[in-house]
Amino acid sequence: MRVLGRKHAATALLLSTAILAACDDDDPTGTSKPPQVLGVQATATGPTAVRVTFNSRSGDNSFIIERAQGAASTSFSPAGTAQAPTTPGAVNFDDTGLAANTDYQYRVIAVRGTSQSDPSAPASVKTQAPPGQTIDVTQDITTSTTWTKNNTYVLKGFIHVANGATLTIEAGTKVMGDFNTLGSSLFILRGARITAIGTATEPIIFTSSQPVGQRKPGDWGGLIIVGNATLSRTGVDIDVEGTGTDNTQPPSGKNYRVTYSGGNTDTDNSGELRYVRVEFAGYAPSLNNELNAFTFAGVGSGTRLSFLQTLAGLDDSFEWFGGTVSATNLVSYDSGDDHFDMSEGFRGRLQYLIGLQTRAYGSGDIRTGAGSASTDPQGIENDGCEGSGCTNGRNSTPFTTPVVANYTLVGTGDVATSAANGGIGMMLRRGTAGYYVNGVLTRWPRAAISIRDSETYVRAGSTATQDLNTADLAVKNNLIAESAAPFQTGGSSTQNTLDMTGNALTNNTTATTASLFTAFPTTIDGTTTAAAFDWTPPTGSPAASGGLATFTGKLAAAAGTAITGTSYVGAAQPGGTKWWQGWTIYARN
Repeated sequence: MRVLGRKHAATALLLSTAILAACDDDDPTGTSKPPQVLGVQATATGPTAVRVTFNSRSGDNSFIIERAQGAASTSFSPAGTAQAPTTPGAVNFDDTGLAANTDYQYRVIAVRGTSQSDPSAPASVKTQAPPGQTIDVTQDITTSTTWTKNNTYVLKGFIHVANGATLTIEAGTKVMGDFNTLGSSLFILRGARITAIGTATEPIIFTSSQPVGQRKPGDWGGLIIVGNATLSRTGVDIDVEGTGTDNTQPPSGKNYRVTYSGGNTDTDNSGELRYVRVEFAGYAPSLNNELNAFTFAGVGSGTRLSFLQTLAGLDDSFEWFGGTVSATNLVSYDSGDDHFDMSEGFRGRLQYLIGLQTRAYGSGDIRTGAGSASTDPQGIENDGCEGSGCTNGRNSTPFTTPVVANYTLVGTGDVATSAANGGIGMMLRRGTAGYYVNGVLTRWPRAAISIRDSETYVRAGSTATQDLNTADLAVKNNLIAESAAPFQTGGSSTQNTLDMTGNALTNNTTATTASLFTAFPTTIDGTTTAAAFDWTPPTGSPAASGGLATFTGKLAAAAGTAITGTSYVGAAQPGGTKWWQGWTIYARN
């Protein structure tokens, strides 16, 4: 029995040895499944080529390389094969004939005899953009299109993104308005979208086609977005200002009529702008009929706006006609008219705004034929409803009721350089409402604030101290310095001043503008750069405190979670991030 047991044990040992040999990874006969390939990498080697690298193992005969187009695609197909090296080691596979600036995925399958491994984990890659070109844009964009940073795009005419298309613009892309085509502009029409997401190191720039040193306000038209949100003007044929000079029908490249009234979706989404700069824009085919640097007409709350700058615009820097879109971190350096203009039932929420006016434009400062300088430039100019389509006149609803918080608005400080009726930090008129809190208003040569008319004063509850539980208009926790007066009185104003103490309004008659901020130059001219401005309040600055930290009543309801109170006033937090640095510029031409 013992001898027989030893024979069975020997037989079992021989069988197990044979099985192990059959399962050896080095067996080239294909009787076992090869191990999965590890460490697959893909690197773009050009606009149309990718190199796939991985390591072979002993026993591998060859490899199948599979490709899928798209960052999330699962549809892989063979791209080619590669032979295993004699000695296990690195394997390179070059894939060519690909689309430029396109996402791909690669995976590798090992082959041993007739057996194949499972596919490797995919490796992602994006092919390089093609060599840079200057591309003339002369036709409306009616299918979704991407503009890439390696190219420069020149708007030759009035270009409209229409038909529900999306225009995507990569970070770092430059777009020029053609100087030789008066008023060249980019319109995002109702139902279409723009996705222009830059970064602090690679902002998206809209500028003049003129060389640096020869640029002027009005060199081109501007960026206009039309949404489907509601406004206080009724009717279906209210045109965007500055349009309709060529035709009423839409031929590509022409300035045909663009309407923005009749919207019914306050949550409408026109896309996103982030780290976008608009320079030397503005076009006024007739008086009070202008394209602005940024125009937002009936734009809905689904749209996202942040980190936007205007520089040397001919008309308003930022103008909102109705709508509900919110925005943060806005900068306006030198404007031909108002830095921030809101009307016709605008109900968005704006926080962290900088407006700097260093001069008033003369005729020689503006591109010939583009229009003329405004006669009443202000820091903020807000209106209710005025003119055709305002069924109840200045009492038409919805009221213009923005929440504007943490703004720093700096004027010229010199009556002689202000237009005849301008030079006011914040003009509230024509029945506007809204909540204006935690602001700094300095160097305004005529007045810091104007409550222009009785309809506007009614929004404030017809009282000098507003109750946030009941008022539709309130100006709270503002610091005023180096301005002719806290409130405009006389002239066209109905002398509706507000109580300074009751609204935490401070007129600091000893502070200078330079003392409020970490850096503010004594002289601002053509040699000044953005590095000269640091809007952070230093220790001991009156702007480092005095803010409304907790919102209550109607202000809290209007602000929602989008805007919060602060213990400081102005656009910069003491000791906080200098959010305007690195992507904004200052230049005169």
